[in-house]
Amino acid sequence: MPSDPTDSLRRRVLLAALATLAAPAPALAQGSRFPTRPVKILVPQPPGGAADRLGRMVGERLEAHWKQSVVLENKPGGGVVIGTQALARSPADGYTIGLLGSSLSINAVQRKDLPYEVKDLQPLARVGYYTVALVAASNFPANDIKGLIALAKSQPAKSISFGSNGIGTSAQVAGEMLNHMAGIELQHVPYNGAAKMYTDIIGGVLPIGFSVVSSAENFIKSGQMKVLGLTSARRSPLYPQWPTIAETVPDFEAVNWAGFCGPAGLPREITQRLGEDLLAVLNTPEMTKALAAMGIEHAPQGPAEFAAFIQSEMKRFALITQPLAAQK
Repeated sequence: MPSDPTDSLRRRVLLAALATLAAPAPALAQGSRFPTRPVKILVPQPPGGAADRLGRMVGERLEAHWKQSVVLENKPGGGVVIGTQALARSPADGYTIGLLGSSLSINAVQRKDLPYEVKDLQPLARVGYYTVALVAASNFPANDIKGLIALAKSQPAKSISFGSNGIGTSAQVAGEMLNHMAGIELQHVPYNGAAKMYTDIIGGVLPIGFSVVSSAENFIKSGQMKVLGLTSARRSPLYPQWPTIAETVPDFEAVNWAGFCGPAGLPREITQRLGEDLLAVLNTPEMTKALAAMGIEHAPQGPAEFAAFIQSEMKRFALITQPLAAQK
């Protein structure tokens, strides 16, 4: 029996309509407004620290830029793994971004038990570098790195402990590098954030610790803590009065970067828009000044550059941490 041309036409129209419904709508039409609802910034660190303050500062400026609410959510724990995992599992729609740091690169190299991979994240914009120092209680016998090394060598191994803001952080790597390169054995004590570490240093429970300078600056200015050395290769333009560890231990360098990422799978248009908007607020003179006041060296990058930088950091940390692991 010959087919009815009308039925055939109806079927083709129906199939075309279904295909249109099934096809994903364009993520962000050119010139359309984004965001149209509140955006969340995840910070895998506890409130009160340098990352928390940076996230809030950028969030306030994004609010003004977007004319839309930006909500910051702290998700500390697991050496920043809990918050990073939450970001990786967020919907890839641009409404959840996260402020990450060097721990992303370090954990990727050091740990085999991560519930995510770096490829599960989409780099958006690098902010710059925190200035990190090895700080000590004001009554600590050594006043600089040379004195610390001499003191450590005069005592049994692991008699002196150093604190960090968690396992897998650049602070832990800095301490392990100092052990290896200076031929000493300091004992690592990880903290969930820096606030308790400062309390223990001032209270005489912990002698020394690696810290973002801006979060410890009030204690340093008040004379409760002192700086033994910075972890950067060269003296910080923000704190030129303090020597680097590298001035005593040649080639020492342990940087701590900060940047924003989203979950993998973000549409290209949204990635580009978020990157552009983040750079727009980061590149203002006001923001550069505010970052300097926080002890952060301004070094912004867009999505592609930032992604390449993270990969280069993973390679660099592999060269650093693998020999250290072999020593244990």
